[in-house]
Amino acid sequence: MRSLPEADPGVPDLRSPFRYLWWNARRQATSLLAGIGYATLWWLVQALMPAVLGQGVEAVTAKDTGALLTWSAILFGLGLVQAFTGIMRHRMAVYNWLAAAYRTVQLTTRQATRLGATLPKRLSTGEVVSVGNSDIAHIGSSMDILLRGTGSVVAIVTVTVILISTSLPLGLLVLFGVPLMAAAVGPLLRPLHRRQARQRELTGELSTRAADIVAGLRVLRGIGGEQVFAARYQEESQRVRRAGVRVAGVESVLEGAQILLPGLLIAIVTGVGASFAVAGQIPTGQLVAFYLYAVFLIGPLRTLTEAADKLTKGHVAAGRVIRILSIEPEIKGGKGSSGGGVLRDSYSGVTVQPGVLTAVAASTPEDAAAIADRLGRYAGGDVTFGPAELSSLPVDEVRRRILVAGNDARLFTGRLREELDVRDGSGARDGGEERVLEALRVACAEDIVEALPGGLDTWVAEAGREFSGGQQQRLRLARALVADPEVLILVEPTSAVDAHSEARIAERLARSRAGRTTLVCTTSPLVLDRTDHVIYVENGRVLAEGTHRQLLDTTPEYAATVTRGEG
Repeated sequence: MRSLPEADPGVPDLRSPFRYLWWNARRQATSLLAGIGYATLWWLVQALMPAVLGQGVEAVTAKDTGALLTWSAILFGLGLVQAFTGIMRHRMAVYNWLAAAYRTVQLTTRQATRLGATLPKRLSTGEVVSVGNSDIAHIGSSMDILLRGTGSVVAIVTVTVILISTSLPLGLLVLFGVPLMAAAVGPLLRPLHRRQARQRELTGELSTRAADIVAGLRVLRGIGGEQVFAARYQEESQRVRRAGVRVAGVESVLEGAQILLPGLLIAIVTGVGASFAVAGQIPTGQLVAFYLYAVFLIGPLRTLTEAADKLTKGHVAAGRVIRILSIEPEIKGGKGSSGGGVLRDSYSGVTVQPGVLTAVAASTPEDAAAIADRLGRYAGGDVTFGPAELSSLPVDEVRRRILVAGNDARLFTGRLREELDVRDGSGARDGGEERVLEALRVACAEDIVEALPGGLDTWVAEAGREFSGGQQQRLRLARALVADPEVLILVEPTSAVDAHSEARIAERLARSRAGRTTLVCTTSPLVLDRTDHVIYVENGRVLAEGTHRQLLDTTPEYAATVTRGEG
């Protein structure tokens, strides 16, 4: 099977679920048309078999050996064609399913990367995760069913034409019976669509709840809140179950209609054909053919009702995908450039000189975090980078040159070596191994790696949950140091480590980042004492600047903040 196509560059401007499904179909038009061709031929071969069998029965009745052998050979040839087209139809169905599903994954992943910090503000984790859990399957199925659905329509038309040419009443019976069946199924689709959308919404909320519980399990156990949150999860899961039962109620009626309605049509066609045969209006062979046509019609008719179900689910899933694709990032860049230099936040007055290890000590942690977000272009603000406005630079360039490393960053699943060295994902480029080891030394994380059974090749679990809070913080610091950006902004990088480790990290960090622009947001005296320049911020504005010891002597507010009121 061919490799799957890459998604088109960028995020398409699609404003409705139908347009998204149509866009997907156009992206894989060649494979869809090939699959429809195989599916149509597959159905047509099956539609011709009853006529061939009827001719074979006529040959047996007439005791014509030559005709019997001829029709047997034709039937064998049709069987071979059916086998080949069935294999190819299935291959193309799987290909189209995968292409549509994973194109959706590529688009949503690219959009999530493009949105960055905007995404978690607009959508819950469960909403995004549910796209990969269920929506891609429904979108893939909506492309898959187009093959058999189109072929089934052609097969029904072909059978109708054959029946009309053989017996006008039987042909008209099928011609009018099929649309009546479709009309009978139609009223079920609207409530099915509505109930599926509700179930999908509740499932996303439940996924978010589960992610929150898993992430905060340690805290919940510490305060004895497991039972409370377990009860909330149970209550929400029951709502999802009830919504699923309501969906299943409509789907069960739809499934029943797939059996009942074609069965009624078969019974009527067979009964009318039998009466014609008894009256001598048609020969025995044609009666057999009519019966086989009636049985054959079960397949195409069930496929049509299945298509209605899958296209409805695909429409609901596409609506959720469109919701993600329609979000615009809060922060947008320009097309300017900057040679670097002084990084200044005009609102607070914080100025980061190039090549200097600077610290920001704020009376409240929120002020320091807000300053870091503005300097890193995660929030709007009047910030300059050298002679240029930071907002005038492309966002990708800002992310490449200015790195903000906070305590809300996560470790990802994979080999530890690859999770620390994220620039090429391998750590194998020139000097990569040494750079990782040096970063681990600066972050005092060598003991963490030494305790792992596979060292740097150890597989990290989701969010690094096998590490303690202090270990995760040191590994995140090492990852930021490996990245070696032009400007490194660290937010409380040592808040979860012990005093001895904090002192060593402060000393090693000062040596490691000597001559490179670094800003540390912290109120730790051990770290502040190792910096070149300290800026004290109160109520969001710069109140005093100088070295740590100078500010201790001259600024009582600073002294109270960094010593926690002691002394």
